[in-house]
Amino acid sequence: MSTDYYETLGVARDASPEQIKKAYRQLAMKLHPDVANEADASEKFKKVAEAYEVLGDPKKRDLYDRGGDPLGGGMGGGFNGGFGAGGFDFTNLVDAMFGQQTSRGPRSRTRRGQDALVRLDLDLAEAAFGTTKPLRVDTAVLCPRCNGSGANEGSKPVTCATCHGQGEVTHVQRSFIGDIRTTSPCPTCRGYGTVIPDPCVECAGDGRVRSNRTINVKIPAGVSTGNRIHLAAHGEVGPGGGPAGDLYVELEVEPHEVFRRDGDNLEMVLKIPMTAAALGTEVRIATLEADLADADADAISATVTIPPGTQSGTRVALDGKGVPRLRSAGRGQLGVTLLVQTPTKLDSEQRELLRQLAEVREETSVNGSVQKHGSGFFGRLRDAFAGQ
Repeated sequence: MSTDYYETLGVARDASPEQIKKAYRQLAMKLHPDVANEADASEKFKKVAEAYEVLGDPKKRDLYDRGGDPLGGGMGGGFNGGFGAGGFDFTNLVDAMFGQQTSRGPRSRTRRGQDALVRLDLDLAEAAFGTTKPLRVDTAVLCPRCNGSGANEGSKPVTCATCHGQGEVTHVQRSFIGDIRTTSPCPTCRGYGTVIPDPCVECAGDGRVRSNRTINVKIPAGVSTGNRIHLAAHGEVGPGGGPAGDLYVELEVEPHEVFRRDGDNLEMVLKIPMTAAALGTEVRIATLEADLADADADAISATVTIPPGTQSGTRVALDGKGVPRLRSAGRGQLGVTLLVQTPTKLDSEQRELLRQLAEVREETSVNGSVQKHGSGFFGRLRDAFAGQ
């Protein structure tokens, strides 16, 4: 043979298919007439393409290695009729130059469905303690009439007359480098290789229909806004009755009128009278469990001990009364910020009693002084009021 295809591509005779494809890709991009400036670039490109036509095909390469003529029309015949009688397959050139593999043969009508994302609103108690909540979703489900086949009863897909079941058609275009063949999905069957002559009247041949359905979503204790729950195979049913995708439920926790959540802690503000702050007392408050219909009677309230002389802004922490930790043991705190209220309406008797107390404490005349506080004091007050 007068042409050494291995030498043309610059590879060894034992080169792997990947090495041959890589060598061809580099030469084709360098010598392609659209980018090369050399006068003989077109002729070199033809030789490189011819070499890859042979060495890129295992059967042709084997025949060439054994001394045969893999092109059937002589190796020195050039491009007068393309590569032998078959012409030049442009799809192979694209595959080799850009490293991609185009589809071959018909594609399946049955494919996996898409994933779906929906939002679910929870109140604070549901998010903290967990629940099972119904959720209505609008997704594609298996067509009940054809069970996903896409055809009416008694009918079935038949071989496409345009592509004869191949799912793709080949177009030949003559050019200066010979006959160029390009392959594309069949326009009649859209690449399936078959057509449905009598489509299902319910789903119009798609194998699925839209439907509203209700599913029960189990919410673990300790979730927060932004957490997602993954429900496998609860998303969209695929075309042709293919397997369903997954459903992702994104949680949104609504604000509470009393409690403000801070991680695993709950924060609240408790208003107490001036006398209670001065003398000290105990106050019974409702916990977040009070929002649950089936909560234990002992859990729906807790006692807050207020020491004598408590100042406004003091935070009292109740351990184990906060939010259960997600996928972990234990609970956070319930922080109670005390807000001391000064009476604004006094009758004459109350005013006289306060005046006597002021005289006893020598507070009838007060010289104001500025007390510097850490940011924690004002921060707690600010956060407390913001949470109301």
